[in-house]
Amino acid sequence: MKQIKVAIIGCGFIGNGKHLPSLVRQEGVQVVAFCDLVLEKAQTSAKQFGTADALVCTDYRDVLNRTDIDAVHVCTPNSTHAEISIAALKSGKHVMCEKPMAKTAAEAKAMLDAAREAGKLLTIGYQNRFREDSLFMKDLCDRGELGDIYFGKAFATRRRGVPTWGVFMDKEKQGGGPLIDLATHALDLTLWMMNNYEPDVVLGATFDKIAKIGSPANIMGPWDPAAYEVEDSAFGLVKFKNGATVMIESSWALNMIVSNEAMTMLCGTKAGADMFPPTGPIVRTADFQSASSLHVRVNGESAGKLYIQNYAMGAAFIGDGSRPEDFDGGFRESVAWIKALRGEAELVVKPEQAYTVTRILDAIYQSANSGQAVTVA
Repeated sequence: MKQIKVAIIGCGFIGNGKHLPSLVRQEGVQVVAFCDLVLEKAQTSAKQFGTADALVCTDYRDVLNRTDIDAVHVCTPNSTHAEISIAALKSGKHVMCEKPMAKTAAEAKAMLDAAREAGKLLTIGYQNRFREDSLFMKDLCDRGELGDIYFGKAFATRRRGVPTWGVFMDKEKQGGGPLIDLATHALDLTLWMMNNYEPDVVLGATFDKIAKIGSPANIMGPWDPAAYEVEDSAFGLVKFKNGATVMIESSWALNMIVSNEAMTMLCGTKAGADMFPPTGPIVRTADFQSASSLHVRVNGESAGKLYIQNYAMGAAFIGDGSRPEDFDGGFRESVAWIKALRGEAELVVKPEQAYTVTRILDAIYQSANSGQAVTVA
């Protein structure tokens, strides 16, 4: 078995919560370098997940100077995704970059070009593709069970779920709020299932109504309205070159009852399918929310009658709130990535696909700012 040596740049929540636990659970994978602007964070991560002689540093260039590293995981603020990923690719490393691909479409395109020029693998952290309900719906689509899918909705809504730590509310570092943070997952799922990556025209709107008021009921604690620089909700309408249409709904704070985070609804000529909020006790750890089971509904017409069929995917969490391997999208994502690095499988999340997601998000922001529809180049 080929040994894989990995470095992680950005030892914050997503690095310690998803990437590192998934990497060290796999045979033949070593995390040999840890980088963070806060040295203590890198030291803590290295102590828990690293090899005895792991590099610990605050400058990502020290990581890239190492010639024994196969892949770099970029888990930094959105504004640095392109800079670090491109430098890593040019240094001869493969790259797993956290979502979104980049802060802007131009930066994402530069990443894609760098990967092609370097001949290295580049993938983006869309772990929701690996959930049980996502895989089930994708199989329905691939088998043609829904027919020609011409309408979809990408849901990424929270009632009060503003992340109040880190740089989430910093427009310069993040590029935006729930649209670039949450809707990127839901849109990725929708395009992947539809297998449609040719957007044409985009119309978008963003709001910061509740952001400027504040909310003591926020699940992650109150925020300072004066420091809130991004949108609290965003909505988009995308028309594709083949006439298909997708609607996008995203929010960190919105006066609505049901939260649908990283979910999709698809309507085809033969049938429709959607994910719907799980039942059972809600489990939330920082940026993640789920419950006891994941569900998919399939609807259509048969023998002159309308039908709805519900499918339960099984336990999404065990009693203590942790994810069993069989239902852990982050772990499955990591396994697929390591297989690709070993040449045993193709990438599941291709950079060209992630680039299209970023192009659409970028266009929604442009449309919201201009008040006009935007043609996607």
